[in-house]
Amino acid sequence: MEHNEGHQPPDNIAKSAVIPSQPDVPMSVLADPTACPTCANGANTMLPSYIYAIGRIEARFPRVSTEKEFAQAIGRAVNTGKTDQQTFYAVLSKRENRYLARQLCWVFTVQGLDTYILHPRDPADYELLVEAIRPQPSPLDIDVVIGRKGPIAPPELCNGLMVPIVAFDQIYSFDRDALIKAIPKPEKIKAEQFKAAAEEVFDRIMQMTDNAGATDEHRSLNYLAMRYPGIYSTAADQFAHDSSLSSVDVQPSTLSGTRNIVEVIFSYTNRTTDFTDKSFVRVDVTELFPFLVTKIGPYYDR
Repeated sequence: MEHNEGHQPPDNIAKSAVIPSQPDVPMSVLADPTACPTCANGANTMLPSYIYAIGRIEARFPRVSTEKEFAQAIGRAVNTGKTDQQTFYAVLSKRENRYLARQLCWVFTVQGLDTYILHPRDPADYELLVEAIRPQPSPLDIDVVIGRKGPIAPPELCNGLMVPIVAFDQIYSFDRDALIKAIPKPEKIKAEQFKAAAEEVFDRIMQMTDNAGATDEHRSLNYLAMRYPGIYSTAADQFAHDSSLSSVDVQPSTLSGTRNIVEVIFSYTNRTTDFTDKSFVRVDVTELFPFLVTKIGPYYDR
């Protein structure tokens, strides 16, 4: 893994805030992105919209003055022999330069598309944003953001970028290989076979259309990809029996009452017989942190 615990996968498989004032940006939006500045007479907050998203975090300069200040900080440091990315990280990671982290625009991208602007709910969590800027980035780098989605950012906040603001509670930063290696391997399955199966399932979830981690469906899938090894073990077993992953579906559970519970169904079709075998898990997505309700087991169509 990378240089510190900020890059460790969650649970061996997989940290709320007043933001410095910026020109023409309402402080109510920056201090609490889930606030509703136009609501009247007591109805001053929106219903929470939770995010559990997988993508990449990028740091950008929101205005020329910030970029010039950053250049001066680089000039004060000794960065001989370092790449641009290594220099960028080295400057940001110094405690005396932490004020620069508060002035940057932190953008979360999903499948290469700008999806959210990130703000920490706790000022100490700027550390998590800094640690998401790897000195040696890789295409396999992964960032997981858990938080609350607020309104669309005003154009002056991030150099004209108008996407939802997310007040995050937690960020995990690691790479795909570390995630796969940390998943417990079943004893009867060879390491190479299990690795290939886990990579295919993970990539399938990541490539699902419009998975911005904002719907119950996508939050449950992303949670399982990060935190539940059972889906990978099942996939490896199915692949060993000459079946392919034909679909992944999510539907409301009949167990839902006061809680919001969904069923995630994995369908595997035998390549020879065309017989489809289904397995499912139940996930509670009522609140900020999803959790497993039932472990993976056989699913029978009703």
